[in-house]
Amino acid sequence: MSGVIAAGNSYTANAGAEILRQGGNAVDAAVAAAFVSCLAEPALVCLGGSGVAQVFDSGTGQGKVYDFFSNMPGIDSEGGSGIIDFRRVQVDFGVAQQVFFIGRASVAVPGLIAGLCKMLEEAGTFSLPAVLAPAIELARSGVPLDQQQAHMVQLISSILRDTRSMAEVFAPGGKLIQQGDLVRFPNLAETLEQLAQEGPHLFYRGKIAQTIVIDQLRAGGFITSRDLEDYQVHSTQAITVPYRGYSLLLPPPSSAGGVLIAFALRLLEVQSLTGVTPLGPDHIRLLAEVMRLTNIARVEWEEARYLPGALERFLSDSYLDSYQQKLQNALDGNPTSEPQHPPSPPNTTHISVADGNGMVVSLTHSGGENAGFVLGKTGVTLNNMLGEMDLHPKGFHTLAPGERLQTMMSPVIVLKDGQPVLALGSGGSNRLRTAILQVISHRIDFGMSLEEAVNAPRVHFEDNVLQLEKGIEAKVAFALERLYEVNRWMERSMFFGGVHAVCKQGDDWVAVGDSRRGGYTIRVP
Repeated sequence: MSGVIAAGNSYTANAGAEILRQGGNAVDAAVAAAFVSCLAEPALVCLGGSGVAQVFDSGTGQGKVYDFFSNMPGIDSEGGSGIIDFRRVQVDFGVAQQVFFIGRASVAVPGLIAGLCKMLEEAGTFSLPAVLAPAIELARSGVPLDQQQAHMVQLISSILRDTRSMAEVFAPGGKLIQQGDLVRFPNLAETLEQLAQEGPHLFYRGKIAQTIVIDQLRAGGFITSRDLEDYQVHSTQAITVPYRGYSLLLPPPSSAGGVLIAFALRLLEVQSLTGVTPLGPDHIRLLAEVMRLTNIARVEWEEARYLPGALERFLSDSYLDSYQQKLQNALDGNPTSEPQHPPSPPNTTHISVADGNGMVVSLTHSGGENAGFVLGKTGVTLNNMLGEMDLHPKGFHTLAPGERLQTMMSPVIVLKDGQPVLALGSGGSNRLRTAILQVISHRIDFGMSLEEAVNAPRVHFEDNVLQLEKGIEAKVAFALERLYEVNRWMERSMFFGGVHAVCKQGDDWVAVGDSRRGGYTIRVP
């Protein structure tokens, strides 16, 4: 089957492309690519992670969101060894130092395996063994570390060296792996072969589930058998936001990112961009103030999201009216100060696929920074979602057992006249929202090609600082410095997200991968 794929690594993209060549559809390709990404992008994602995806079938005109993000563990907990394995590590991202927590007590209930298998079962055409074949082959042979992953491995090396089991993978012989080195995953091929035969049962009720629970009980974690047995993938309908003649499909909660991008688009749509120069002072100022107000509204959303009808009220005209006035006041020189948010990590990847029959998939997933250990002899590593401050603004381990964590992941699909014309998403946690917003605006508001829209320099406004990526003209930066505290970047950086996207141009689909995050694309004739 023909199609296109955009992903964060050549091996990830090739896995999906090979499935398309064999006649698989976009879901088959995306699932195969996601499994391989856990091997090819090991500093970003892992089998014990979680994610969110959207699928839209233009043949039926129907779409669905698959929410397979993590749950808070601890259902039916009877206490463990009396140990709580929750260790503080500091990571140097160059522009800032950031604290994370790793260990068994940082592991939330993983959803990736359940989500990928459910997508394949409901919307795919290939068997699980067929889509797992590329990952199994790479698990046996090893995967060369590319430049982007080598950079990420260096950034989080303190986590990847934390235990002997992790160091054996990422620092064999005591030397941290470098670009071009093979990343080898002992025992993981066997685990993937078992998954191919047993399906998700292996991870939620079978041998791997039992290994997780025993390890958690003995070594200081919170996951119980009930946590894994009760885990459910949430299949929901997207939030639909009209925007200048298009319909944007965004994931609902647990994706706070989808809600906040929807809010930002509602603010931006009212503003006329006629005569505005893309990435000129007026354009960037408008983007900055929309970002500022969305950050302010985020606090109100987090307080109200549990109430009945919260989403409808948050995106209602009556609620947005006050923010439209605040936006106008800000553009008139009287902005509202925004609150500070916990720092947000960059460890996420995204895959976008379109096939020749009009099925489109947008899939984002993450393992956090990794919990810092390998699960026994399985080769599996697990997430540290309970150790990221951005996911727990009210404090660690305060959520109720079984509660779904909130995520900024926001895979997006854009429709025109009811048909998909664009699928995109990004890594970058909190900054993925502004990356996605800008690519959508560049494409729809200014008619840029997808290549131009993804590769245009970006801005990000947070904590009352305007971040300007390399490529913003000096005269524009000078003008903005009269109004904001500005940080000029001398490079293109993954700080500003990494949007991997596919887009309909005429009768064909094109794909663009963001070089900020190792973007790679393949077109299958």
